[in-house]
Amino acid sequence: MSNVFYERLAEQSPVAPVILSVSMMLFLGFLMTRLTKLARLPNVTAYILTGILIGPYCLNLIPEAIVSGMDFISDVALAFIAFSVGEFFRLDVLRKNGWKVILITVLEALFASVLVFAVTYWILGLPMAFSMVLAALASATAPASTMMTIRQTRAHGDFVDTLLQVVALDDVVSLVAYSVAISVALSSMGSGVSGFSAVLKPMLINLAVLVLGGLFGILLKLLFRNRSKDNRLIVSIAVLFAFCGVCAVLDVSPLLGCMSMGMVYINVTDDDKLFKQLNYFSPPILLLFFVRSGISFKLGALVSSGNSMGSVPLLAVGVLYFVVRIIGKYAGSWAGCALTKKDPKVRNYLGLALIPQAGVAIGLAALGARTLGGEIGSDLQTIILASSVLYELIGPACAKLALYLSGSYSEKLEDLVQVEPTAADEPPKTELELLIERIQKIQQELPAHNIDPSEEELAFTKAAQEQTDYGGFMPTGRKMRRR
Repeated sequence: MSNVFYERLAEQSPVAPVILSVSMMLFLGFLMTRLTKLARLPNVTAYILTGILIGPYCLNLIPEAIVSGMDFISDVALAFIAFSVGEFFRLDVLRKNGWKVILITVLEALFASVLVFAVTYWILGLPMAFSMVLAALASATAPASTMMTIRQTRAHGDFVDTLLQVVALDDVVSLVAYSVAISVALSSMGSGVSGFSAVLKPMLINLAVLVLGGLFGILLKLLFRNRSKDNRLIVSIAVLFAFCGVCAVLDVSPLLGCMSMGMVYINVTDDDKLFKQLNYFSPPILLLFFVRSGISFKLGALVSSGNSMGSVPLLAVGVLYFVVRIIGKYAGSWAGCALTKKDPKVRNYLGLALIPQAGVAIGLAALGARTLGGEIGSDLQTIILASSVLYELIGPACAKLALYLSGSYSEKLEDLVQVEPTAADEPPKTELELLIERIQKIQQELPAHNIDPSEEELAFTKAAQEQTDYGGFMPTGRKMRRR
């Protein structure tokens, strides 16, 4: 029914179906967030559900031709995600936190990947390429749900500090693991080459992309030198797109390079405002990407017996991936904390807070599906999308449980707010006086009724205002000379 409507619409204007489809994806994705917020679920879940609902297995509101023509959205969204991950790779922070956080992060990512690969390849006998890429994706973690829970509970302490540092570095490890895994997977699907061509060559290629991304990060700094800030957003997006274009010509993944670009830029400039501007600009692009991923989700493949996995139902693979990854995350974080002699509460409960998986994993799955192609790529994306919805459903609850069991927050008022003790030469304070002091302290920490805009919004609106001021819309007498 919808295809007939779009065909008639295309006869009037070829661009009309595209514009209306994009508008529908944006608007329905936004409306779905209004519903998921009632259940305290992240926006990613809303976007994926929206794509499934308007996709071919439900309402079929978006034509297949338009969906297939939006492949570039994946590259653009992943460029933004990878570049923003680079911000967390500050050398001063790494030196300050030492090797402990790095060891914990590597072990929890490694355990998850190794267990998933062992189950899928050695036990289930699935294809090497599929098992390797799925194992690499198992290392990724979605920090958004965890950070949201931390803000809601006002948790603090060593457990929270360790958790935030681990999730910040986790996606860096995932990008590296995926870049190597997809290269080796492609080699294994080829003519059976091994040795240098299968292992060392992909590593050298990714190293070259890493260096090239760093050079683009320096270029980004040079382009901003002694220039007005009105066009920072335009220049930065142009550089990101240019790098993705170069990688497309060379037929390599831009992920490591974009991460390297962000890492080099933040370390040579210490300018985090650019990242905030891009983070405020990127939500519509990420919304389109996740909705499109939901549309590509093949619901029938989960229960179909005919797939690239042979005799193993895809649903069984998805369930095993869901469970084994959780076991690997918990075991790896426990081992890392034990080796670094972390507090037992950190060691025992850190793995619970590393369960969520969404943004980076879904982006890498979409890229992997396009790179591997065929049923293997489609089945890979289906498993990641289905498991990500489940992870995001249970992730916030597990994170809150971990924070509670680790003693990072408490429901008791005396634990949430500390007051000054009574001096030795003064009479002890009554319970009523202590209660009043705690209430007053809470009131001081609450935000004003006129809620201030976020840092991202301030950075973005400031850049937009500067572009207006120096773009010819300001009275001539008030203009300033800019280079």
